[in-house]
Amino acid sequence: MEIALFTCLADNYAVLLRDEATGVVALVDAPAAEPVMTELEKRGWGLDLILITHGHHDHIAGVPALVAQYGARVIAPALAADLLPKADRFMREGDRFSIGEIAVEVWDTPGHCIDHISFHLPAEEMIFVGDTMFTMGCGRIFNLPPDLLFASLRRIGGLPETTRIFSGHEYTLSNARFAAATEPDNASIRARLRMIEAMRAGGIPTVPTTVREERATNVFLRAKDLAEFAARREAKNRF
Repeated sequence: MEIALFTCLADNYAVLLRDEATGVVALVDAPAAEPVMTELEKRGWGLDLILITHGHHDHIAGVPALVAQYGARVIAPALAADLLPKADRFMREGDRFSIGEIAVEVWDTPGHCIDHISFHLPAEEMIFVGDTMFTMGCGRIFNLPPDLLFASLRRIGGLPETTRIFSGHEYTLSNARFAAATEPDNASIRARLRMIEAMRAGGIPTVPTTVREERATNVFLRAKDLAEFAARREAKNRF
């Protein structure tokens, strides 16, 4: 599989996936159409599938123009049908499909919002988690109980430690600083903060991360219980 990660809008990421065996190309989330078209043109690729993790505007705004330009089929969360009524397939927990010959599992990962799904590619050891988890962080909670997001993070964190985690935003520097303030004695977090500062100073993306790295340095995933997670999520809102 060929992978192209690139920025859209101010801090969103979109990802193009191309199955080398069949040439099928999929896009994960569509924050805006123009940067996706630019990347596709640069690589000489078409676009067959658009995979949507959730219905927030900064993840779906580019869908209409991309469908019109490429005729791509849209796979969307079942609970976002009101926001994406023209999607070709609505997916929920346990559904499966393929990108060419590459198998994809759909996970329900609510918490940031109720309609959120993630796309797990087990043979490729990667998962696309949208705004559920970020590198060293997690999504905000909008009018939902915190146990939903806590459970979703724990599930992602239970994957094999070499699994790559692709998230939807570049929020890592703020997340790393919050982590260092939350666990000041954690040497792994301090070391990773220095690395993240250097990466961002050089314009290097901090996505993807890995399950191994997040287990060691993501203070939301590391919370010992729901109460600690909720307290940390609330504290991050004020950070």
